[in-house]
Amino acid sequence: MAKKDRKPPKPHQTDFKNGTDATGVEQYWHVLGRAKLHRVPKDYKYAEELAYLQLELIKLQEWVRMKRLRVCVLFEGRDAAGKGGVIKRVTQSLNPRVCRVVALGTPTEKERSQWYFQRYVAELPSRGELVLFDRSWYNRAGVERVMGFCTEEEYREFLWACPLFEEMLVRSGTILIKYWFSVSDEEQERRFQERMGNPAKRWKLSPMDLESRRHWVDYSRAKDEMFSHTDTRLSPWHVVNADDKKRARLNCIAHLLSQIAYHDMAPMEFPLPMRQSDLGYKRPKMSSQEFVPEIY
Repeated sequence: MAKKDRKPPKPHQTDFKNGTDATGVEQYWHVLGRAKLHRVPKDYKYAEELAYLQLELIKLQEWVRMKRLRVCVLFEGRDAAGKGGVIKRVTQSLNPRVCRVVALGTPTEKERSQWYFQRYVAELPSRGELVLFDRSWYNRAGVERVMGFCTEEEYREFLWACPLFEEMLVRSGTILIKYWFSVSDEEQERRFQERMGNPAKRWKLSPMDLESRRHWVDYSRAKDEMFSHTDTRLSPWHVVNADDKKRARLNCIAHLLSQIAYHDMAPMEFPLPMRQSDLGYKRPKMSSQEFVPEIY
């Protein structure tokens, strides 16, 4: 068969739900980095792909740092859509001095009296920095709109001002990338039920999350209206199908990597220097120090 007639390989329908991130990621690191970014290997494993993408994120991080870029990534979507899981995998192997996460809480009285975008502006990236917003200024078009935390006038002002605000960011040189995580009604309910039954995840379930179930259609309407005003040519929305968490993580990270034309700027390996000699210095006895009990 001629090369031009070859058909692209079909994606493998692998079930990622039975795998884990911790198991298998590290063992793949030393063999990755040789294939192209959007390859589909024969042995399509979640841990392999995640490790490969995390290596590429390290290259991206060094490119951002060396080229002094300002990168701002927004993660929005319904409650339990998997935003936090993606952010965790993105930052897992990155330098916190270069990549940081912003997750602002409820505004204070002073912040409520400020220009709406003011507290978000303070968190925007400096040169050589990558900032991930776990929810952002789009709170006004989502939870504040649906739950009545802002007035109709404030909401309309946001829809008018937001595209202008983002245009200023982009024109100033900031790379702005916006993700919306889409999850079905049935999958969100399943995840809520899982969180209620798991003590390690129960903290993720707030009263506001539960209330969002009562306003499913209201949130859908608010999201659609928000998109109609803020899905612009300069700062478009990128929708992530998040019903399958693991596929959503891989797809989102791969897309993020594709948004910046980076090159491999990873630091080169260098030999470790010889340890300094003791020079006759005598350290205190170990019995003079309080050690943590070794119960394991």
